[in-house]
Amino acid sequence: MTENKASSSSKPAFGVISSLVGIPFLMVLGNSILIPLLPRIRSQLVISDFEANLFITLFSIPAGITIPILGFLSDRFGRKIILIPALITYALGGLVSGLAPLFMANPFGVMLAGRVIQGIGAAGTAPVAMTLVGDLFTSADRSKVLGFLEASNGFGKVISPILGSLVGLFMLWYTVFYIYPVIAIPVILLLAFIVKEPKSQRAKQSFKNYLSGIGETFKNKGFSLIVSFLAGMIALFILFGVLSYISDILEERHGIVDLMKGFIIAVPVLVMTIVSLLSGIILKNGKLIYKIFVIAGMGILTVSMVVGAFFENFIVLIVLISLMGLGVGMVLPSLNTMVTSCTKTAKRGAVTCFYGSVRFLGVAAGPPVFSLLEKTGNLVLFLVPASIALIIGILSIIFVDHKKMLEFQQEQ
Repeated sequence: MTENKASSSSKPAFGVISSLVGIPFLMVLGNSILIPLLPRIRSQLVISDFEANLFITLFSIPAGITIPILGFLSDRFGRKIILIPALITYALGGLVSGLAPLFMANPFGVMLAGRVIQGIGAAGTAPVAMTLVGDLFTSADRSKVLGFLEASNGFGKVISPILGSLVGLFMLWYTVFYIYPVIAIPVILLLAFIVKEPKSQRAKQSFKNYLSGIGETFKNKGFSLIVSFLAGMIALFILFGVLSYISDILEERHGIVDLMKGFIIAVPVLVMTIVSLLSGIILKNGKLIYKIFVIAGMGILTVSMVVGAFFENFIVLIVLISLMGLGVGMVLPSLNTMVTSCTKTAKRGAVTCFYGSVRFLGVAAGPPVFSLLEKTGNLVLFLVPASIALIIGILSIIFVDHKKMLEFQQEQ
């Protein structure tokens, strides 16, 4: 198969990759940058912990619901025609949430509405960008570039709590929402003028036949695809649940606030970023490694949660969140490549976006569920997620067929 410019020439590839990595970086700011500010937001708006966590949940749920629709549209009409309006919507949602406190005495409802708008925009960002990588790159290049995107996602998670803490320390709390449009503008321009997507492979059949084809993909891949989806969802459910929990206890139990809290929250995602980057490079060496990385990563997540259940001191907390970052950094790049390689180009957008949808739902569920579990004590708080991660790891051993999942890895 003839390689396109993105995969055959290093200079175009560098330009394309540079453009694409900004998309997951921007998307991940949607939640991560707010986590260290949740106590401040709760105090300024005079709301409960649960209501403060709605700033995370009401961003992620609309994204999770909208992603499959935008996946179909990206298969039908193209990736960039979805990505660019989605990024604009994402930026506008941030403006709505940021301007509401300036003009309203009780801005909570309008700010949440802005987060819903942002979530709808976010639905067409990273999942569609991941699909575009599947279109542009083949074989080992695909896993490498997807590793770069996951590393960019992780780098955003590293920077965002620090950036959020700096906003809380030196600026008015609501100015954090202005960061979204400021970063979105250059990402939109880069995407518009540098990335040239293939235009020949589009889903031209009716919506009914299109859905039938998607159903056939799920039928053929069976439990391999379902378990892969669940693994991505649970990994992010645990990551964001624990980050939200840590944001609370650092202030309440350890008296750690502002910038230092941001650095500590950044520890697991820094580990995840480094491991994601290395994983993208290592994974090209053999198909079986993809499955091994998923199983090992879920095992590490299980161990980290079990450790957290029985030890509460500060040093163990750092070890716990570092292990968590290691596990997530192994799981996600492997899943990304398997999901984008399990179907033909014409169906890739929908399947990849379904995967992105369940990932968002995992992010949405993490903070409120951990907030509720925290009231029951450490054993329940950590052992319930540990049990879920263990079950997903066992299901991965039994059901994930890496050969089936990588069937179309060579297709451009």
